[in-house]
This record gives sequence, structure tokens and C-alpha cells, in this order.
Amino acid sequence: MWKKVLLWILLVLIVLVGGGVAFLYLRPPSQAPASAIKVAMTPQRIARGKYIFENLSDCDGCHSQRDFSRVGAPVVPSGRGRGNELSAQLKGLPGTVVAPNLTPDPETGLGKWTDGEKIRAIREGVDNTGRALFPMMPYPSYRNMSDEDVQSLVAYMNSLPPVRNPLPATKLDFPVGLFIKFVPAPAASVAPPDRSDRTRYGEYLATLGGCGDCHTPIEKGRPVVAKTLAGGRVFETPSGTVVSANITPDLETGIGKWSEEFFQKKFYDYREYAVSGPPPLPGPQAFTLMPWLGLSQWPPEDLGAIYAWLRTVKPVHNYVETHPGAPKP
Repeated sequence: MWKKVLLWILLVLIVLVGGGVAFLYLRPPSQAPASAIKVAMTPQRIARGKYIFENLSDCDGCHSQRDFSRVGAPVVPSGRGRGNELSAQLKGLPGTVVAPNLTPDPETGLGKWTDGEKIRAIREGVDNTGRALFPMMPYPSYRNMSDEDVQSLVAYMNSLPPVRNPLPATKLDFPVGLFIKFVPAPAASVAPPDRSDRTRYGEYLATLGGCGDCHTPIEKGRPVVAKTLAGGRVFETPSGTVVSANITPDLETGIGKWSEEFFQKKFYDYREYAVSGPPPLPGPQAFTLMPWLGLSQWPPEDLGAIYAWLRTVKPVHNYVETHPGAPKP
């Protein structure tokens, strides 16, 4: 009698679990239809989109070919936007993770995508088939990208020379591939940021620049909220291991003692390398994933706004060794 009851309970549990897994497999991510917009290809928009792609949001960091043998890992111009298999470059990713080809190549890139589908992918996290994108692509942050900025970004992407670069499809381990379906969400219209409010404008720039994504440590796949911007996120690559720095205004372990002038100098020290080309990497102590070369091209008002905003965040005491085991520079 009890054996039969237990058997029925077990069968019911199997059916419920199996049905739940099947529901997750079949359930599409939350999404709205892509708009029918056709982005105007004006010189002003393309220039703004170039700044967002190459400098502000560092789309190059994941989607372009880079030379990691040189300081700052400069972009190989012929490979800009070609896409990369990120799981071959970064350890610890849950499966095969691919940053797709963003050039207008019709076979291996976005040549057959509409502008509305590109905007939806950037801000809402679904591709042209409605599939959820792995949120290493920071679309939860890009939901805050203004309508004008996202159209400018698409205009620049449309202007890139097509690059044929066949890549494997992203294939995530179980259950990550199911859970990411809950991340995408429709985005509302976003007005341009108020540049007269320096601190708010700095927050906007930091959001699109992904400062929190890299400078907040990760535990069990989730950011440690108590250590937001306090550094400590580990990046293991074939070229070396680097740990993000503490950029909170903590006086001892962060940037609390930095003046705005010193803050900007840290970026502008790379300007000559960005213009004339950086030298070979002298050793592991100089390896970095921080996009110094692109960030060195930011105008002073944008860097100043970021600095102003960082001064308002909560100081967190968190000592970080950015190049563990490497010789001191």
C-alpha cells in the first residue's frame, strides 16, 4: 500500500519536474516586436555611434579582433566588429559564449537584420529570431541608452565594412541556458541625458561604459551588491590574469585621494599609444583588459562627469591586487 503511494508521488514529481523543465525550454523570453524604424545615416549620428562603439561602451572589447601582445590590446582594424568566441578568451564561462559578428556581412554578420532588430538586441537582449542573448552582453544596462544614442550606434554599425567571419553559435550549459530567458525585457523610450547635471550625466556614462560590470566582484554568477565598484572581479585569460581595481572613493583602497586632474591623467597617459600605436607588452604586470586606449579618447567633460559621479558612490574598503603573482611594475 505505502509502496504504491510512494510510487505515485514519485511519478507525480517526475511529471511536474519534467513539465517545468519543458516549459522553460519552450518558453520564449519576454519581448516586444522589433520596431520598423530605419535609422538615418547622417554624419553626426555615425560620429556619435563611433564614439559609443569604440570609446564609451567599448563594443570593440568583445566584438573586434585585438592584438593582446601589445599594451592595451589595440584593435586590429581589419577585424573591427568581426565577432569572437569569448569562451576561448576568458576562463569560467558557462559553455560556448560567442560575441557575434556586428558587421553588415549578410552571411556571418547582421546584413539581413533590420535596424529595429538591432536596436531590440542592444537594449532588450533578444536576437532577430527572438532568442535570449547571454547577458555578458550588458543589455540590462543598455536599456538606459537614449533613443538617439542607440540609433547612432546602429548607424555606425551599418557603416562598418562587411567582414566574413563564421563563428559557432552560443551554447550555454544547463541550467544557465534556461535561466537567461528571464533577463530580457522590453525597453521604453529613453530621453537624452541632461548634460548640465554633471553627476547624473556621469552616472549615464558609467552605465553605458559598464564600469559596474567589471569593477564589481562576482559570486555564484551574481554581482556582490555590497561591493559595488569595489573591484575584485577576476578575469582569467590565455594572456594572463587580471583583477579589477577598487574605484569607490575609499581613501585607503579606492580612489578617494585622487584629484580630478589625476583621475583624467590616468586615462590620457594612453593617448600617445592610441594615436601612434602601443609597444609590445613588457610582461604580465602590464596586461590589462581595461580599454585604456579607447577611454583615452574621451573628452574632458565626459571623464570629469564620471569622476563627479564616482565621488558620490558608497566608499567600500576592499584592497585589490590587480596582477596577482606578477612582478611589480
